[in-house]
Amino acid sequence: MKTEVLIIGGGLIGSSIALQLALRDCQVTVIEKESSGRHASGVNAGGLRQLNRHVAEIPLTIEAAKLWRNIKELVDSDCDTCFPGQIRVAENSEDLKKLQQRQSLVKSLGYHHEEMITKKELYQLAPALSPHCVGALICREDGYARPYHALTAFRHKAESLGVQYSTDNEVYRLNKLDNVWEVRTQKGEFKADVIVNCAGAWANKFAEILGEGVPLTPKTPMMMVTERLPPFINPVIGATSRKLSFKQMQNGTLVIGGAYLAKLDFQQQNTEIDWKKLSESAQTVMALFPQLENVRIVRSWAGIEAFMPDNLPVISASSTEKNVYHAFGFSAHGFQLSPIIGKIISQLILDGKSELPIKAFDIRRFLRSFPN
Repeated sequence: MKTEVLIIGGGLIGSSIALQLALRDCQVTVIEKESSGRHASGVNAGGLRQLNRHVAEIPLTIEAAKLWRNIKELVDSDCDTCFPGQIRVAENSEDLKKLQQRQSLVKSLGYHHEEMITKKELYQLAPALSPHCVGALICREDGYARPYHALTAFRHKAESLGVQYSTDNEVYRLNKLDNVWEVRTQKGEFKADVIVNCAGAWANKFAEILGEGVPLTPKTPMMMVTERLPPFINPVIGATSRKLSFKQMQNGTLVIGGAYLAKLDFQQQNTEIDWKKLSESAQTVMALFPQLENVRIVRSWAGIEAFMPDNLPVISASSTEKNVYHAFGFSAHGFQLSPIIGKIISQLILDGKSELPIKAFDIRRFLRSFPN
């Protein structure tokens, strides 16, 4: 089978790239070794967060936020988006100082989406919080969506534009012959002019084939969800000095994360919940919402994600081969960025450059010779 662009990895990032290329009349095939969203894309917290991003990501997250606000125009679904804001809570004066420094940094760079609020306004927005908090940093435009709903919408829209998906189909080998890539898979051979590596925690396998292996580490952030409760909080809550992502969904359940990691057997693709660490996550919740002490946890899970040493993704052309591009290593915060990553990679392929600054995400940053 011959295609113009072949994307390895059918998660949200791969589907976003496929969609943007199809919108520009490219012939695209997506190869996914399991089912789309089997790992990171289908099991993350669904955070739509501009708040507290690495400064290199700020231009991308701002543009991504615009796309999420109008996501139905792009994928014919609202993806269950909700925008009640995200708040990073200060529990003491030291926390407050950190948040003020962060807000000053963002403002000095010319951005105004992060805003300090007083204790009074914090409790107006989140009255259920424990009374010891002293202030917060807020991004009023932030929110969340349902990851699997979003993944499904992106894939269905891409397919409606002609994108072909080949699932349960693992890629074994890449080879280039006369400027055409030959891709060997368990379901046969595919040929393509362009390859895009969106293989998540498995992306380094293909980077190594290309002679540009990077220090990618697979990790397994844990999540838990509670029984349904009457509505009591709107914004997404995080903490300054604790690991926490906390929100109440439209159906009343609480979705709780915080980058606590499960045990991972990567060879077997098995994850095992670390109940001791998960109990630490629950203790954090009770420190901020003590009234939830007797609420039942009904489910917990962990997804395999790709982490980079600097917690920044790789978004770039290959450093060794023409017509190969990378988009991986989102280190558990790629959901918000996914619509704009599709645009960036499609621009790199079709225009030779991105409209947004992406030098900080170049794969060559892991090589000593790459200039700062």
